[in-house]
Amino acid sequence: MNKWYEKREEDSIVISSRVRLARNLAEYHFSGKMKEKEAQELTQSVRDRVAQLEGIDGMKYYSCNVNKLSELEKASLKEWYIISDLLVGRRQETGLVLSEDEGISIMINEEDHIRIQSVAPGADLEEAYRRAEGVDNCLEELGYAYDDRYGYLTTSPLNAGTGMRASYLMFLPAINMTGKIQKLADEVGKYGVAIRGIPGEGTNTHAYLYRISNQKTLGCSEKEIMGNLRQIMNQIVGQEQKYRDYLCKVGADDIEDKVYRSYGVLRYAKRISTEDGLLLLAQLKLGRDLGMIPLKKSLSLYEQMMRIQPANLQKVYGKSMESKERAAYRGEYLNKLMAQGLTSSI
Repeated sequence: MNKWYEKREEDSIVISSRVRLARNLAEYHFSGKMKEKEAQELTQSVRDRVAQLEGIDGMKYYSCNVNKLSELEKASLKEWYIISDLLVGRRQETGLVLSEDEGISIMINEEDHIRIQSVAPGADLEEAYRRAEGVDNCLEELGYAYDDRYGYLTTSPLNAGTGMRASYLMFLPAINMTGKIQKLADEVGKYGVAIRGIPGEGTNTHAYLYRISNQKTLGCSEKEIMGNLRQIMNQIVGQEQKYRDYLCKVGADDIEDKVYRSYGVLRYAKRISTEDGLLLLAQLKLGRDLGMIPLKKSLSLYEQMMRIQPANLQKVYGKSMESKERAAYRGEYLNKLMAQGLTSSI
């Protein structure tokens, strides 16, 4: 079974679409007052739904107790944005349900009892929502906490109403390079949309990756949230394309030089840090998007950005490593990847 990020060629600007749904069960205390016995019962009741979930789309689902995972496994799942620091830090029992393609994940006993996450490749928020809705309908039989006036009740009032956070993960090197990202964030903020870097708050980021998401969940429908976000995303795509054209017009030779220097380091350097690897892969992706380097379109550079993260790299090689050793293995990994990544010689 291919993972969601392996299902088609990587998009130039919109890497993925994501829908998250926050839900709580009416018969249990919310997270702040939940007792350990309640946490155990709730975790098991959600994990017991795996068989029903498999009947939705015919895909296998797996479940586990997050507290019992190794530190390396938890770190790897965090690097893939499948689980959160908050879930890992919980002292009470927590759980995870994960689809075979990793497009659906359910965190149990994070900030809310249930956090459904659905991810689809490219600008396909509708597909992400379709899958999330199917899971939501299945779990609704457990008895959600719902109010006719306030909608789905959540731990944070900011998530009440639909309980939905929709987002696009976008690759915006040109907007970043021209120094326009903060201005863009200020502009879209007027329309209830936030731009955040990856990871964390604010517009600082790695590899020119940004997540745009809705801020308002109360007083609007899921359709309205997605429609508004789609319009903003299309405008950002237009701006990114405009600034890419501008950069090519005023400095195509400089960009091409930077792209090939990045390829050279990735192809031959013996040690590569995580931060350098992310930046070099991002510059290579820009070069491919602009048609400057004959890199295979089937090669997902976003996927490789995740695979060279510390925990995931250790999983690839099946051994625990210190930082210096990881840098050497990361270099070896990327050297081999680049050797096979071109469609023609350069």
